[in-house]
Amino acid sequence: MYVIAEISGKQFKVAEGDVLNVPVQNAEVNDKLDFPNIMLLDNEGDVKIGTPFVKDVKVSAVVLEHGRDRKVIVFKKKRRKDYKVKRGHRQGYTKIRVDAIVTGGTKPAKAEPVKKTTSTKPAAPKKTAAAAKTEKE
Repeated sequence: MYVIAEISGKQFKVAEGDVLNVPVQNAEVNDKLDFPNIMLLDNEGDVKIGTPFVKDVKVSAVVLEHGRDRKVIVFKKKRRKDYKVKRGHRQGYTKIRVDAIVTGGTKPAKAEPVKKTTSTKPAAPKKTAAAAKTEKE
């Protein structure tokens, strides 16, 4: 079984036990993460395609480490102008291990909505045009 999951705006093909480098996640090492945005589910040939996401499916993963990828060199040059700029960039990543692909799981029970009790104040008597004129005088 595998899924196509959207993680931080990027799509990954994920199966149980996979180790992935994903864009930096706001989590500590050994924290558990859930990714609910599943775009496609392939369960032994039974394919479900989401519109845009498949319902009741999520990926559970554990953070292994945080790191920085290899350096990408950015080189700019304008010929005959003595203009050269060389810069480097290292993108951060989070290494995760996929523990489980949860399908059709039970949703946590929703708490019953609390009804707000509002005290009703008696409505103020409406003033007529004649009464308003007498108050002005």
